[in-house]
Amino acid sequence: MRRTLSPFLFITSLAFGGVLHAAEKEPIQPITAAKVANPAMVELGKKLFFDPRLSRSGFISCNSCHNLSMGGTDNIKTSIGHNWQRGPINSPTVLNSSMNVAQFWDGRAKDLQEQAGGPIANPGEMAFTHELAIDVLASIPAYRAEFRQVFGQDKLTIEQVTRAIAAFEEVLVTPGSRFDQWLSGKKSALTKDELAGYQLFKSSGCIACHNGPAVGGNTFQKMGVVEPYKTAMTAQGRSAVTGKDADRFNFKVPTLRNVELTYPYFHDGEAATLTQAVDVMGRLQLGRTFTPDENARLVAFLKTLTGKQPHIVLPILPPSSDTTPRPVPFD
Repeated sequence: MRRTLSPFLFITSLAFGGVLHAAEKEPIQPITAAKVANPAMVELGKKLFFDPRLSRSGFISCNSCHNLSMGGTDNIKTSIGHNWQRGPINSPTVLNSSMNVAQFWDGRAKDLQEQAGGPIANPGEMAFTHELAIDVLASIPAYRAEFRQVFGQDKLTIEQVTRAIAAFEEVLVTPGSRFDQWLSGKKSALTKDELAGYQLFKSSGCIACHNGPAVGGNTFQKMGVVEPYKTAMTAQGRSAVTGKDADRFNFKVPTLRNVELTYPYFHDGEAATLTQAVDVMGRLQLGRTFTPDENARLVAFLKTLTGKQPHIVLPILPPSSDTTPRPVPFD
């Protein structure tokens, strides 16, 4: 039987970094390091993630919008697609994305493999087709050999491409944040203000949507619960997938892991800073106006969620052959 602490002891232990640091006693759990089951597939997926030849222009890669040097995002409101087209929605971080309930803001892709094929064939993003992408890869001898090694067959398929990319993305996790260290028992990992921010995060209701190892990503919620969210963006959220009017403006709750790196915020990228994002979310989702001091404590806590960034050695991509279809950067 689990012993129940009195409220006084519970609060005291949190405030002073006492013995209650076990992850199971908190609504947020630590991130565990990735386990690589198939290193060869992950290495192939890394090459494909960085290879711009999967785009019509020969210029855009997965890393263009999910830059691993910038928190797995591009740090602009909406991404830039083929021929400088403006993207329809903010690019979410690829870091820890394997923990999401689904992929994309509206959840239209069930997993990372399904998501990986979307941008390649999207005319506003990489503007290619799956068939042309396979033609390019199959024309490169080194890629043919690597696919054969990983998948054990000569024929290249888009399913192999997306599976390899997904395998690489699955290892892009960020354990070891200061908050995770605190969860694991390191009393000195958080400052007094950061700990106060976490307590406020829980007591004010933020934790209802932002919980679990990813501190979000596991549910869809309405943007604008207490007050309507006003935006020029036309994205309808989950209703575009389900067809249900009740799902309008329901978006996947974003992870707050590494959130200090993944600005700007929200599906439309309208919140430029964490301070602004905290203010808007407090008013629209919780019906609460945080004081400047409260806002500062919440921001301080959120910055403790930055984990160890993946250490990526840039792959050397195999050269195109004489038969490789050439890019078309200017239509």
